Amino acid sequence: MTSYAIGHLHDVRMNADIVAYLEGIDATLEPYGGRFVLHGGEKQDLEGHFAGDLIVIAFPDRDAARGWYASPAYQALLPLRTRNARGAVFLVDGVDEDHRATDILETPA
Repeated sequence: MTSYAIGHLHDVRMNADIVAYLEGIDATLEPYGGRFVLHGGEKQDLEGHFAGDLIVIAFPDRDAARGWYASPAYQALLPLRTRNARGAVFLVDGVDEDHRATDILETPA
């Protein structure tokens, strides 16, 4: 099942470190089948207010997503971002194409 690395970043200081991070991240994704689904972009608030940038990277499965994040190549780049941005980063598994909202009612707590 597709797994997503999601980052909600804010207070990003655009500088040489961030540029180097952006220039290097694509090569770290390739061995794990990762691809950007969202990378910032203009938002239109419909309810409430969302501050910052949303980044979503899709991977074939949770193992691939974990492998990418833990990889030496990504770990070498990571400080370039963490020194220059705040936020949360986490993994979330997707749902099947036939998923319906009520499916979560059938999942044991």
